Amino acid sequence: MAQRTTLTEIRERTYKRRDAWWTVWLVDPLASRLVWLVAPWRWFTPNRLTVGAFLVGLGSAAAFWQGSYAWLLVGAVLYHLSFVLDCMDGKIARLNGTGSLFGAWLDYVFDRLRVLACAIGLFGGQYVLTGDVVHLWLASLVIFLDMFRYLNALQMGKVKQTMKEKLLAAYEEAGAPAPEVVEETAEEDPFGPQQSRDSIRSRVDVHGDFRERYTLFVRIRNFLLRQRIRAHVFSGIEFMMFVFIVGPMIGQIVITTIVSAVLVLTFEALLVFKLWTTTKTFNKRIAALPDEIAAKAAPVLV
Repeated sequence: MAQRTTLTEIRERTYKRRDAWWTVWLVDPLASRLVWLVAPWRWFTPNRLTVGAFLVGLGSAAAFWQGSYAWLLVGAVLYHLSFVLDCMDGKIARLNGTGSLFGAWLDYVFDRLRVLACAIGLFGGQYVLTGDVVHLWLASLVIFLDMFRYLNALQMGKVKQTMKEKLLAAYEEAGAPAPEVVEETAEEDPFGPQQSRDSIRSRVDVHGDFRERYTLFVRIRNFLLRQRIRAHVFSGIEFMMFVFIVGPMIGQIVITTIVSAVLVLTFEALLVFKLWTTTKTFNKRIAALPDEIAAKAAPVLV
């Protein structure tokens, strides 16, 4: 058995810089302590935890299928436990350096299969119990939104990566030093409090126009980031937790699912809007690049 790592070190090495508020408040405190307990035992590998999380998720789906309120509570508790285990696999991987590309694939696929199984269990069970076809429509909606948000995130990531690559290629073609493409930080000013924008001409901030136009959003976002909470406050994680935990626990599956679907679509639309403004800024930077390079190359007259 390896030497046990302190809880403080586990937090420092395994917590993400920003995460969903459900994870920060309701999962990380438990998951980090469980990681402290099992990390020295090499049997607890990330892949085994991923499989364990999936099996517990199947247990949640089976409980949901029973339909009664008592079984819905069991299903909700098992779903939360499944998510805790799902968070533990990444923490163990970061802590022990045992992550793998196959493990990332396994985690992604099992997450999607768990959602599929639990949607069938929850809404299928309610349909069998009540005969109300609305539950079948809601099952389809949950499965569709889970698929959409992941596809949307993947494509948005590709667009951002393409913008970065094109900016670097444009500077290289112009014979200028490669700039640092600024990603979002918790700073009010992405260039840091001690440096002005004019003093750093080699940084490219494609989010600048959005930040300057929506300052209230930036202040709220920075406050959340200081708590490790991302501004996308109703993401796919919150969507699933409300559908599979909150709705069953309060006995309001239909209304909770509908409200959660509206919220997740609203926040996805906000992400798309932000991406749109970012691409406009990117296009302006590309168009202005020749003049910017020429200005840097011009001699300074004293």
